[in-house]
Amino acid sequence: MVKVGLTGGIGAGKSEVSRLLASYGAVIVDADKIAREVVEPGTPGLAAVIAEFGEDVLSADGTLNRPKLGTIVFTDPQKLQALNAIVHPLVGARSAELEAAAGPDAVVVHDVPLLTENGLAPLYDLVVVVDATPDTQLDRLVRLRGMAESEAKARMEAQASREKRLAIADLVIDNDGPLEALEPQVRKVWQILRDRTG
Repeated sequence: MVKVGLTGGIGAGKSEVSRLLASYGAVIVDADKIAREVVEPGTPGLAAVIAEFGEDVLSADGTLNRPKLGTIVFTDPQKLQALNAIVHPLVGARSAELEAAAGPDAVVVHDVPLLTENGLAPLYDLVVVVDATPDTQLDRLVRLRGMAESEAKARMEAQASREKRLAIADLVIDNDGPLEALEPQVRKVWQILRDRTG
């Protein structure tokens, strides 16, 4: 088994790389997806979030109002830390279960947005960073995701710098260009990962 940490700044195109790797046969362990699962209604995770942030962070249907929680935590480092202290251990436990279920010859790709920030690089055999310039990230967040520029900048600033991400990379996928330029790079990375499984 090869354990890969996949990361990149918001808007860098990590999800697209993850999708391509899955299409080639990688087992994807998506930290964001798991982070949503562990705070679904009725979970201990959601109960802990409510205890920390109050009932105001719930939608009318009892689910977590993620945009509202986002506006609270992305402007206050202490509140972000409190949220991470609840969610990260739950995500870690679930990720370990999914990895254990993959076969011994598997390429297991852990899609982890905050890999750099949380010093998780040593947990993986290889770290793959999806890289784009801050201008490209900002453009994608505003144009494609419909974020206000101020919100997009706040989210980008809450993450590690591009330099810090690149410093932990074993492999870098440059996603500053068009989608067509991405696929050949990802295929090349996939070949390297397959070779590592022997």
